[in-house]
Amino acid sequence: MILLRLLVRVVSFLLLIVLALLGLGIALSAIDPGSAADVAGLPRLRDRVGAWFENLEGDGPVATASLIAGVAAGLLGLALLIGLLVPRRERLVTLRTTEHGPLAARRRALADVARSLAEQTRGVTQAKVKVKPRRRGGGRLRVRAARPRPADGRTVDRSIASQLETLTGPFGLKASVQTRAGERGARVQ
Repeated sequence: MILLRLLVRVVSFLLLIVLALLGLGIALSAIDPGSAADVAGLPRLRDRVGAWFENLEGDGPVATASLIAGVAAGLLGLALLIGLLVPRRERLVTLRTTEHGPLAARRRALADVARSLAEQTRGVTQAKVKVKPRRRGGGRLRVRAARPRPADGRTVDRSIASQLETLTGPFGLKASVQTRAGERGARVQ
């Protein structure tokens, strides 16, 4: 979906530029029909394209190529419409669903809460958290934390996991914790 949206933006920008140039050419030819058409090379263009249109009417390789190009242009237009009109689905992590609707949280809000909980753990100097929700509830919580060099990595991992249980349990998140020794100049505890 993201690729289609990007494609829609680029193609629409290019089409606007082409339309602006065509409008400028029409305006110039309206001001001075003879010289503007000659400057733009419209008579030569008519002669070159006229032969191509005559070949297009009959059978042959030009007609086949134009059919393939027409089908490709139609598919591209359809893809652009889909990219433009299909709404983006907001990825939420669902806590529970009731008769009134789902009770859910956004990924960034959950990641901020998890980061705060992880940084409160003794032996953690810095934490980065990513939340990836699943379609049917729950999801994955990935924590990457930095610890001081003297701290034991496994102990810090278990401490972070136990600290996050208040968040991961109700939301059905599967936590993955990785710690590494802090780099030189990193924050100390």
